[in-house]
Amino acid sequence: MQSSDFSNSYDVIIIGAGAAGLMAAVECGKRGRRTLLLEHTTKIGEKIRISGGGRCNFTNIHTTPAQYLSDNPHFVRSALARYKPSDNISYHEKTLGQLFCDHSAQQIIQMFLDLAHQYHVEIKTQCTISELEKGADRKFYLKTSLGPFESQSLVIATGGLSIPQIGASDFGYKIAEQFNLNIIPPRPALVPLLLHEEELSALKGLSGLSAPAYVSFNKRVFLENILITHRGLSGPAILQISSYLEPESAPHTIQIDLLPYDNLEEFFKINRKSKKTPLSHLRTLLPNRLVDYFAERNSDLTRSITDLSNEALRKIVAQFKVFCLEIAGNEGYRKAEVTAGGLDTKELSSKTMEVIKVPGLYFIGEVVDVTGWLGGYNFQWAWASGFVAGQFA
Repeated sequence: MQSSDFSNSYDVIIIGAGAAGLMAAVECGKRGRRTLLLEHTTKIGEKIRISGGGRCNFTNIHTTPAQYLSDNPHFVRSALARYKPSDNISYHEKTLGQLFCDHSAQQIIQMFLDLAHQYHVEIKTQCTISELEKGADRKFYLKTSLGPFESQSLVIATGGLSIPQIGASDFGYKIAEQFNLNIIPPRPALVPLLLHEEELSALKGLSGLSAPAYVSFNKRVFLENILITHRGLSGPAILQISSYLEPESAPHTIQIDLLPYDNLEEFFKINRKSKKTPLSHLRTLLPNRLVDYFAERNSDLTRSITDLSNEALRKIVAQFKVFCLEIAGNEGYRKAEVTAGGLDTKELSSKTMEVIKVPGLYFIGEVVDVTGWLGGYNFQWAWASGFVAGQFA
């Protein structure tokens, strides 16, 4: 498959024109490296374009290694330290340090396309790769639908399996397997959760209801909104906790505190002799439908506080503060924001993103076993890992 055609020969070939691939391509181009960026779909940066409701939550100002999941949680430190949240575009801050584009996500895509043009990066779309090998001369040779290409360095930025409808594939994992690299089993992350049929039936009248809550699993806790759906649970807090529900340890039971800002126990103490009912007070704190759901299961909510025993009041508090649900599964890659797992970070140099036992081969972005929280952290990992690889490839 080797070729000596200079027009098809590059210093660096990058496979995957998402966030990580675009960043790596521009950084390689800045260094004067003859760079080719290949994309198998028709569009550049499609996941950037659709994220954040079309405005792309492109980073988070609170980024630290603590917001990432990986078999090796220290791996991200070097890259994150070397590429901080960017201020290259006009943006605004929403809650929890999330930075969004002022206008549209196309700003970011266009910025990278302009920089790629400025630094003479070639971009080819609708390019499928049928063969890939490393020659005895240490170069990489690709056989593609657009002809053969060769390069000194090869960067895999193919992403994970999430959102297959925009072109997600397992290509990156196949390349890892080809070079005998270890893969942490991929799984959907930041994904809506499913409930068992019995619980779904009970919650049927609450579909579409959203409320702030603490959601916890083991020792991990998130405070954001939850959303009850016709299939289970969604909303930011649910997506966050979903990344920690590993299939091998199923079944999982999550705990929900529906009164994160209110001390119901203290209210009952202060109003111990009141003729008020718990129901009337709870309706000032929560959506009526949600309160009615609990009232149907506990008639004490409709009795006067003064008529209730301390034990009865404790049970009411527990109903709302320790609401437990067993999870039946998740919505899968179709609804997952990202893919957890991927190329084992032990195979890579954290300083360069180069495969330790295959010189010249790099893996960056979502294809690597690094998964961030919701809120711009995954894009920040894409920028940071792409930036690092772009300094060395």
